[in-house]
This record gives sequence, structure tokens and C-alpha cells, in this order.
Amino acid sequence: MVTFGRKLPIGIQTFSNIRTQGYLYVDKTALVWQIANAGKPFFLSRPRRFGKSLLLSTFEAYFEGKKELFEGLAIEKLEEKWEKHPVLHLDLNARKYECAEDLIAMLNQFLENWENIYGAEKQDRAPEERLGYIIQRAYEQTGKGVVVLVDEYDKPLLQAIHNEELLEAYRVILKAFYGTLKSKDSCLRFVFLTGVTKFSQVSVFSDLNQLNDISMDYDFGCICGITHQELLSTFEPEIKALAKFNGVSEKEAVEQMTRQYDGYHFHPYAEGVYNPFSVLNAFYKKEFGNYWFQTGTPTFLVKLLQNADYDLRTLMDGVEASAITFTEYRAEAGNPIPLIYQSGYLTIKNFDKEFKIYTLGFPNNEVRYGFLNFLVPFYTPITDDKKNFYIMKFIKELEKGEVDAFMQRFEAFFADFPYELNDKTERHYQVIVYLIFKLMGQFTQAEVHSAKGRADAVVQTKDYVYVFEFKLNGTAEEALQQIGEKGYAAPFKGDSRQLVKVGVEFSAETRNVKRWLVEK
Repeated sequence: MVTFGRKLPIGIQTFSNIRTQGYLYVDKTALVWQIANAGKPFFLSRPRRFGKSLLLSTFEAYFEGKKELFEGLAIEKLEEKWEKHPVLHLDLNARKYECAEDLIAMLNQFLENWENIYGAEKQDRAPEERLGYIIQRAYEQTGKGVVVLVDEYDKPLLQAIHNEELLEAYRVILKAFYGTLKSKDSCLRFVFLTGVTKFSQVSVFSDLNQLNDISMDYDFGCICGITHQELLSTFEPEIKALAKFNGVSEKEAVEQMTRQYDGYHFHPYAEGVYNPFSVLNAFYKKEFGNYWFQTGTPTFLVKLLQNADYDLRTLMDGVEASAITFTEYRAEAGNPIPLIYQSGYLTIKNFDKEFKIYTLGFPNNEVRYGFLNFLVPFYTPITDDKKNFYIMKFIKELEKGEVDAFMQRFEAFFADFPYELNDKTERHYQVIVYLIFKLMGQFTQAEVHSAKGRADAVVQTKDYVYVFEFKLNGTAEEALQQIGEKGYAAPFKGDSRQLVKVGVEFSAETRNVKRWLVEK
């Protein structure tokens, strides 16, 4: 007999539905109350599917005075008045924008709905004029300050990021539209905008320059996402079911959840949070899958990396960034890191207080290996099916100690590349080698380095430790000699497993493995 657990709000972004239909809810209402009573115009940047829509829906229910929905939650003890305000909730996430007319049509859809309530006398005017009139009328008719909530304000901008002409058209429309919020400040009680990115101040928000960006505020670092304590206290039955289904202890299940979904930091000293979408799906399906990543990684991120000729090895090992990385992004700037961070593929790992420099890295295994797998077709001609075949065979051969078979397959991997790829730079091929070993790391202990003073790659299996050194402009003999002289194998001398040193000569002419030598 199949038994079903508690209701998990997967894909449920409406606060009232969660509360009235018996879904689990991680209580964030104390922070909602704090923000709602601390000022007026706010902006929050968070990755997709991280709870931004639910947060805005919670604000909407609060400002509509729906006290009954908050029974038993933290805000119930904080709020005394429960006043009802007119709420204008704009969601730009529900459409694909291919031209400026699509954006205008989406704005018109919401404006017409609001005009049906507050008056359509300005219906023939520009969107920003209509919005200003609606705010004014809503304030006059209700005697209460108007609340404006904008979900995914940047969706049109992101879709046009590689089309400068269209991007500029969207900027002009949205700049005027959001600028209305400043001119109607006296009629507004609260304004909250969310998005993935913080586009340059001069492009979108220059007319709304009093906007309070709380994206990196310590106090609100956990407003979206699930903290470790929230995971343990809210999902105890789900943790038990997940552990039982996978044949592990509850402690081991939580440790696996931590490796797979935790690690997002939106302030250098704030508590880390788990990806809520992946957590809910893992509990529902009872499997540690890559749920957030599978919902769709935008190809424009890889195009940004390629257009900037960015060295992926730097990205994988942790990249340094200044504070401006988190405050704005200009698509034409030629630096892909800000948008990759803001999209959720990198997070804060460390902070140098003296020089105000952040170290960014992958938050967890889901993102690390999801991103690596996603990159392969863009940097190689290898399909997903063939890639998985290669990785599986690579690992099995090393597990058996068949290093020559491993190197022959490695050579065949590069031989599959079409002729036109042979014109790629030397670094391109270094990145491909790097990707192969990184992908092996999700199934066995494989490390690959780009820094000097360490072997190019180390793979540890149950019975073997392999130390690889690649020479792009040298011989296999020189590669083996470097392993010895630099002491790359020294950390494993006391290891009971067999140590295998592999020196590989990579031909610049053929862009493939030329020779290799093995020393055991």
C-alpha cells in the first residue's frame, strides 16, 4: 500500500493557497513584518525558484489585512492593526518577450485589470501615465497608501541580454514605468521589487534612486531559502522518510542534503541557506536529484563566458570579485561573473575585510556538477549520452588499474572533435581536460588543479591513487620528472593504495594526446 506524506508546496507560489490548503510553510513572516515596517521602496535579488514569488504573495496577503492566513505564525504576535491597503501586484515572469510590443502588452494586461477597479480615464495614455493615475485614484478612493509589488522586474531584460537594440527598448519602457513610483511617493505605503539581477542604476532605476537594495543585507540573508535549523525543525518526518528510502541514517541523509543543496550565502557573515525548490523535490521524490538545475539553465550564461573568453578553470576553483559585482550588472561590460553570481551559480565563500574582496564559488554539488555537465556541449562536440559513456568508462578503467586503457580512451575522446575545433586556443583544450576530471569527481575522488605547485589532476579510487601531469609544450618524460621534483605524490606516500604516476605529452600540432608514460 502506498502512503503519502504531508503536502509539500512544490510550485505553489501563492501564500493563501499554502495556508488554506494545508501545505507546509517555512515561517518567514517575522522578516516580512520587519521589512514592511522599516521603510517603503525595497529591492531584493535572488536566483530563480528561490521563493521570491511566494515572498511577494506573503506581502500581498499581509497588506490586504488577511489576518486569518497568518494564524499561528510569528507575525501574529507582532502585528496589531492589520490594515487593508490597495495592492498592485505586477508579475513579469509569465511571458516570453520577443519585442517591445510584448512588454507593452503584458503591462497593459495588468493596467487594465487595475483600471477596472480604480478608473480607466487615462487608458489611452502611456503605461507610466496610466500607472501614476491608478496609484493616485487607489489612494484617493481608499484613503490608504498603495502597495506596489513587482515580481521578476528584469525578465524582459534578461531575455534580450544579447540584443542591445531590444535591450535598450525594454530599458526605456521600464525606466519610465518604474520611475512613476518615485513621482507618486506620497500615495505609496510600500514598494517591493524582485529580480535575478541588479541592472546598472543608469539603465533602469535612475528615476527610482531611493530604492533600498536589501539583497546583501545581513538581516535578510535568509529571507528566501531554508536554513539548516528550518530544515531540521520543519521537515523531520520527511528527513526520516528520505533516509529510510535510501537506506541511510537520518544523519547521513541530512549530510547528503547539505552537500547537495546547502551553501548559498547572500552576505559574507549570514547563515547559509538550502535551495528550497530542490529540498522540496528531494523530499517528495525521496531522491537526491538535481532538481533546481534541471528546471532550465539559460544559455546566455555560457554565451557570456564564451564571449568574454573567460578561463573556466578560474571559475571552478573560486573567483575573486569586488563589491560592485553584487550591486549592478551591465551586459556590455564583458565580465560574466556578476550575472553568474546573481543567477545562483556562484555564491559567497569568503570575504577579505581589509581589501573588500569576495571569493565566489559553487554553493553545492547540485550546482557544481550541473553547471559542469551543462558546459560540456558548448566546449566539446560530445553529446550528453556520449559524455556519460566516456565518464563511466574513464572511472571503471581507473578503478581496475587499467591506466593504458584510460589514456587510449582519453585520446579517442579528443579524436572525436571535428576539424574546425582544431583552431581553438591552447587554453580551450586545457579547459576540456579540466572538465573531464571535474566531472569524474562526482563519482569518485578526482581533483583537478590549475594552480602551480600541484599536480594537474589526482584521482583516488578504492585501490589506486593516480597523479597526472600534462605537458602541452613538453615531453611525457618531463611530466613524470615534474611529478617527482615537485613532490606532487608526497601526500600519498603513506597510503596503502598503489600509487600511479602518469606523465602525458599533449601535442599542440594534433591537439591530442601524443604519448604517455606510467610509473608505479
